[in-house]
Amino acid sequence: MDLGFTEDQDALRDLAAEILGAHATTDRLKQVESDPDRFDRALWQELARANLLGVGIAEEHGGIGGGLIETCLVLEQVGVSVAHVPLWETLVLGAGPVARHGSEAMRAALLPGVVAGDVVLTAALAEAGNDDPLQPATTATWEGDAWRLEGEKASVPAAHLADRIFVPARSNGGVGIFVLDSNAGGVTLERQTATGGEIVSHLVLDGAAVVEDDVLVEPGADPSALVALHDAALTGLCALQVGMAERALRMTAGYLTEREQFGRPLAKFQAVQQRAADAYIDVEAMRWTMWQAAWLIDDGRPATDEVAIAKFWAAEGGHRVLAAAQHLHGGIGVDMEYPLHRYTLGAKHVELTLGGANRQLARLGSAMAERGTR
Repeated sequence: MDLGFTEDQDALRDLAAEILGAHATTDRLKQVESDPDRFDRALWQELARANLLGVGIAEEHGGIGGGLIETCLVLEQVGVSVAHVPLWETLVLGAGPVARHGSEAMRAALLPGVVAGDVVLTAALAEAGNDDPLQPATTATWEGDAWRLEGEKASVPAAHLADRIFVPARSNGGVGIFVLDSNAGGVTLERQTATGGEIVSHLVLDGAAVVEDDVLVEPGADPSALVALHDAALTGLCALQVGMAERALRMTAGYLTEREQFGRPLAKFQAVQQRAADAYIDVEAMRWTMWQAAWLIDDGRPATDEVAIAKFWAAEGGHRVLAAAQHLHGGIGVDMEYPLHRYTLGAKHVELTLGGANRQLARLGSAMAERGTR
């Protein structure tokens, strides 16, 4: 069995690494972080020119095809570079669901704009006080010629940049997914700053209208659609986390070989070696559980348990790796002029987004208990 990537997949990863590495320099990151939107528009357009915004989008809409595996290859490099681009939001939370569930008219309306870098998408999956994103409290009611959405969504990523926001909501017929114009009436976005300085928004819906043509999934028509969106979202987060953790570990290894104490490099001390080795094992566990989840999703197999396992490792392993990186760097690790802090804060943000380690364990336990009662 060949567990390696194809030549095309390797080339895709290398191209993403080249473009992101060239643009996401320390000086460039500082410049973008000083902008209120924290959006590297120049890099976004460079990704569009390289057709990297077309990953997972069919050629008929200008994309290069592929699935979640290819998207995660690019997302991993976004994690490595900690670039400020809404790739996870646009491709995983937005374009992916449109490609899977959208009508031909919706695909034609949104996907070419995504490929060109003109359209940013996101999804509002979390709700304050609601631990289960698969059971949204937000409501959708048909009134006249449109659905009216009521409710609140928490920590919507990149909503301040998004042209459309995908909103799961419940009606009498079941749960549906609605494509909301972020500038529509009845939509209020309250900006908030997340752990690593990321801009998220608290979304308040007060009768926001969504016409029938903008319904991605009709209420109750496909209960698995929201599960698929949630699973893909978690897997994409895991890819980002793998990239950040691996880069932080490599940065730490480089520092340990150069920094000396008592006349020899820190890397020569046994306790340091053991701590770094444990971090390496965590990174590999994060990597291969993530790829297993992505492969199962692309292969059309049930993957909810494997996704929860991958997210557990991304949360728990990511926390341990970045704690080890900070510890092994010593005092310089907390210097905000040193690049490690971006990985520590970014990893913490990913760890908590859509549920940390404990939530994934609870999810797995509930699934096991349900199977045991059948």
